[in-house]
Amino acid sequence: MNAKFYSYLSGLLASAVLAGAAFALIGVHVRSHHLVFGHEFLIGAILLLAVVQAGVQLRLFLHLGLNKSARWNLAVFISTFSLILIVVLGSLWIMNHLNYNMTPQQVNDYMMRSENMFR
Repeated sequence: MNAKFYSYLSGLLASAVLAGAAFALIGVHVRSHHLVFGHEFLIGAILLLAVVQAGVQLRLFLHLGLNKSARWNLAVFISTFSLILIVVLGSLWIMNHLNYNMTPQQVNDYMMRSENMFR
């Protein structure tokens, strides 16, 4: 077998182990009625496992790296990820500030107008 096959196989096994670990953590947390460890630990552990799994998949399946042949792929990936991050964070920021800048009376008036209910 060639090296690419072993790369895919190890990526598959690592992804399965990481997903199984996340599933097991949640199972232990729910079965113990949230007594074994707290929500904060669970959220942190799941996020850490997700980041590690994303790294494994980027490296072993998409072959992103710092070698000469993969630099352009890495540059395109980073650019795309940055643009998506800007759009998502910008949208969340705009939605948060639109809600913040409306007074309760403006919210009520808007809801009344949109539902065709007039006082």
